[in-house]
Amino acid sequence: MTHRTTSTFRRPVPVAVATGVLGLLALGICAAVSFTWIDDLPEQVAVHWGPEGADRFASPTSAILGPLALGAVLTLGFAVMTALVGQSSSTRRISGGLTVGMPVFMGVLTVSTIWAQQAVDEPSTSDISQLAMGAVGAGLLTGVLVAVALPGDEARPATAEVAADAPRLTLPDDTRAVWVQHAQGGPGLTVGLVAAASIIVLAILTELWFMLLLALVLGLALVAMMAWVVRVDASGLHVRSVAGFPRTHVPADEVERAGVVEVAPMREFGGWGWRVGRGGRVGVVVRNGEGLLVERSGGRSIVVTVDDAATGAALLNTMSDRARGTR
Repeated sequence: MTHRTTSTFRRPVPVAVATGVLGLLALGICAAVSFTWIDDLPEQVAVHWGPEGADRFASPTSAILGPLALGAVLTLGFAVMTALVGQSSSTRRISGGLTVGMPVFMGVLTVSTIWAQQAVDEPSTSDISQLAMGAVGAGLLTGVLVAVALPGDEARPATAEVAADAPRLTLPDDTRAVWVQHAQGGPGLTVGLVAAASIIVLAILTELWFMLLLALVLGLALVAMMAWVVRVDASGLHVRSVAGFPRTHVPADEVERAGVVEVAPMREFGGWGWRVGRGGRVGVVVRNGEGLLVERSGGRSIVVTVDDAATGAALLNTMSDRARGTR
């Protein structure tokens, strides 16, 4: 009888705490820098900009503490998410990058807007377009650097054989086999393209040119999240964005079972792209329908919506048998 490994990895609390502390530290530094200029600010500073320029104002203290408090809430939220669903290194890297990158964006934006309004008699004349673009860039760069710096998963081979009732391919022992499919498109891509086009049109109509950077970021995110290459070979399962990142690898000796499931991205994962579902399950989901489900050691799992999932699952189970030397 085959027994599955049901123990789970320790929650990635150290990563959550470390990235959370870094995020809060970044906000604290930005607050300290901003308050050094408070005596040089007008009684009311701009905190919101519309098509005609600044249209909402607040006291300098509120202008500093308001966005930084929001940044702190977001930082803690992403840190908690990292702790709860970060069993996989790929998930930890994405959520950890957000935990630090988001507060850097909020902090740099706050510092920039406060700096720009020193000794200004009329705050409504200030222009933050370039400052906002710089803040977005700083947040993105920080998030990427943190994601790259976080360690991957330690090797943890499964302690039991692949489930006996899992599908297999009949292959001679010395035969090499590779299965490759592409997963792309779907409703998420359509929604994203409409959103990007809307941002571009809005930027042109309002002449808020920094919004073009937001459209570019959204476009890059669509490329990264809505087009994937899925590969099964002797080393296991490889899932890679056509942009090169995110990517993940499930070693063949960690596979406990691979099979086919029906996937409903909105119900199970709350959307499309690289997602995290209940229990920390990683989802690379671009559409409803057939998906490849891989259950691995430590109670982890990943599901990928891809065509011909049955062949991929059968080959992966076969390669996992070979990795254990059982077939």
